[in-house]
Amino acid sequence: MENGLKNLKNNKNYRIIVMLKINWFTKLLMRFAPKIFLRYAANEQGVKSQKIDYAMKLFGESKRIDIHPLPSRSGRGFIITLDNRLSLFFYQDGDHFYYDGCEMGEYEKGDVTVFDNIQDKNLNKLCEKE
Repeated sequence: MENGLKNLKNNKNYRIIVMLKINWFTKLLMRFAPKIFLRYAANEQGVKSQKIDYAMKLFGESKRIDIHPLPSRSGRGFIITLDNRLSLFFYQDGDHFYYDGCEMGEYEKGDVTVFDNIQDKNLNKLCEKE
């Protein structure tokens, strides 16, 4: 039992929970009912829990998720392909991307190194915080 407690305290997630001083009920939800926790957290953040349900169903049931950058002649954007059969299109609009629609068919595998050469200062700062 003592080793288990020691391992738990060395766990990064445990340290984050202790630092944030999350109440026991929220910790319980996180541990034993993560889907309910996500709905609860979404509600607390002002996000409709229905969006969480949709995202979990769409991405959670997918066995393969690929990302394909769009060629610049099409506009700056990317495609997310689910199970090589459903593609979701996103295009840049100023400082964000918007969903433009979907297509169905047979698609090739994506390139898992698509993000390897990102040199964004904001992304680097985000990674440093973790």
